[in-house]
Amino acid sequence: MTLVLLLLCACLALWPAHAVAATSDERDVTLQARHWIDTSGELGVDEVAGLPADRFQPMDSYRSFELGKGALWLRLDLPPRDDAQRWYLMLSAAAFTNRATLHMQGADGRWSRQQAGDHLPVSQWDHPDQTPVFALNPQVTGPLWLRLENTPASLSPRLVLLTEKQLQDKRYWTFLMVGGYLGFGLLVLFLGWVHARLYGDRAFIAYCCYVACMLGFQAAFTGVGGLFFWGHWAWWNDAAPAVFMLWLTGSGIWFVREACAISRHHRGLDRFVLAWSAFGLLYPVAYLLLLNRPAFLVLNLYGLLSVLLSFFLCIWAWRRGETYAGWLALGFLPVHLGYPFPALRSAGVLPDGWATQYAVLIGSAIEIPLLLYILHRRAKDFSENRARLRAIESTDPLTGLTIAPVLRLRLRDALRRSRRYGHQCGLVLVDLSNHGDIVQREGREAGDRALVVAASRLSLVVRDVDTVCRIADARFVLLIEGPEDLKLLGQHIVAKGLERIPLLPSDVALRFRLVSTALPEAGEEDLDDAQVLERLQRALDQLADDPRKVVLHLPQGATA
Repeated sequence: MTLVLLLLCACLALWPAHAVAATSDERDVTLQARHWIDTSGELGVDEVAGLPADRFQPMDSYRSFELGKGALWLRLDLPPRDDAQRWYLMLSAAAFTNRATLHMQGADGRWSRQQAGDHLPVSQWDHPDQTPVFALNPQVTGPLWLRLENTPASLSPRLVLLTEKQLQDKRYWTFLMVGGYLGFGLLVLFLGWVHARLYGDRAFIAYCCYVACMLGFQAAFTGVGGLFFWGHWAWWNDAAPAVFMLWLTGSGIWFVREACAISRHHRGLDRFVLAWSAFGLLYPVAYLLLLNRPAFLVLNLYGLLSVLLSFFLCIWAWRRGETYAGWLALGFLPVHLGYPFPALRSAGVLPDGWATQYAVLIGSAIEIPLLLYILHRRAKDFSENRARLRAIESTDPLTGLTIAPVLRLRLRDALRRSRRYGHQCGLVLVDLSNHGDIVQREGREAGDRALVVAASRLSLVVRDVDTVCRIADARFVLLIEGPEDLKLLGQHIVAKGLERIPLLPSDVALRFRLVSTALPEAGEEDLDDAQVLERLQRALDQLADDPRKVVLHLPQGATA
C-alpha cells in the first residue's frame, strides 16, 4: 500500500512537468481569436460570417463568458503551419461545454462542420475524445468559425492547435494518469470496504461512499467517463459533473460526522450536519429540473460552505477530545487547497487551465489514502480499547489473571468431565504467605508488585489450557487440566517463588504455601465447585499453623 502510494505520488509529481513540456510544443491560439456573442443563439454561420469585422472583439486576455441562452462565436485566423502534417484544434474543459460546432469553408465556398459537446453523445462526436477535438482540413480557406453554447455555468474557452502526434501523446499521457488514479482509487475503495467489514465501523461505509463519489466526479470532470463509460448518454454526460460534485460533498460531510463522532458531543449540531449532508444527496434532483443560474450558484455556494464546514467540524471535535479529528482536518487539506481552482473556474472568475482541470484530482490522490490510514489507526485504537474493556470484565485488573466467576464456571465443567468421562484434573490453592511482611517492610506498591510477579510465575509453571486465578488478596487457584503430578508441581511452585525478584531487594523472596487435590471422580456426585474450594481453604488455613510445612496434598475424597 505504501509503495503504491509513493509510485502514484511520483507519477503525479512528474505530471505537471510533462504538461509544461507538452504545452511548449503546442500552440495556444486562444488570444489570436476574435469573439462575438449572439444573444439570441439563433444565427447561422452564413449570417455571422457576413457581420462587419468590427463587431468581433479581440481576445486580449483569457476570460470567462456568461452566455445564458446565447452563443459565443470565435473567429480564428490560423497561423502558418506545416502542411505535411495533420493538424487538430482542441477545446479544453469538456465538463463545461454544452455544444461546440466548428465551421470551415472549403475552396468551393461550401461550409463543413464538426460537432462535439455534452449535449451530444460522445459516440456521435466527429472525433470522440475526452474534450472537443476538431480535425483541420488543409484545403480550408479563410478563418475558422467556432460556435460555443453553455448554460448555466460560465464558459472559459481555451483553444490549442496541435499535430496528430502531439494529440496522441497528450491522449496517452492523460489516459495513463487518469487510469492509474481510477485504478488506485478502486483499490483504496476495496480496502475501505474490507475495513468496514472487519471493524463494523460506519465511518468506513461513509468513507467508501465518499471515495466512490470522488472517482465518479473525476471521471466526469476530466471527460474520461463520457469517452469510456457513458458515451451514448448525452444527458448524463452533461449532468454527471454537477451530480457527482453534490454527492461527493454530501457524502464527505456524512463521513466527517461519523469519523468525528459529532452525535457524541452535540445533538443539535449533529442534526444540522445530517440535514446538510442530505441536502447534497437530494439537491441534484432540483438542480436538474431548474438548470438555471440561481440553481448553479446554490451548487457552488454549497460546495464552498461544505469545505469550510468540514474543516470547522474536524477542529471543533478535536478540541473536544477526538484525537483523530485533528488528523482528519490535515487529511482533507490537499483537496481543500485544490478545490478553489475548479470552483472559481466554474464561477467564471478563473480561466480554464491545467490547474483548474487537475488540481482536485491530484489533491484527492493524496487525500484518499491518507484518510484511509487515519481511519485504520482510529479503528485499531478503538478496537484495542474495546478488547481491553472486554478483558477487564473477565480478568483481574492488577495481575491480569482470570477472575473468580470464570474460575467457578471452568471448575464446574472440569468436575462434570471428571465424573462423566473420568478425566484426571487437579486443583491447587496457593497462598503468598509473606505478602503482609513485604507490604509492611517495603510499602503497598512493593506488595502489589510482588502479587504481579507471583501471578506471572504461577502462570509459567502451568500450560495454556490450565487456569490461574486470584480469589483473594494474596491467594491464587490453579485449575490443572489433565493428568499431572501435583506433588511435583507444588515443589516447582515453591522453588519458583524463591527466585530473586529484580524489582525488589535481594533478600525479599516469594514464600508460597499451597494445598493441592485431585478433582473427585465417580462416587462424589454431591460435591460441587464451592465445596471443593471451601475444603481447600480450610486445609490451607490449618497449614498456616505449621510454619515448617509449605506443601500439602489432599487425597481424593479427603476432608479437611
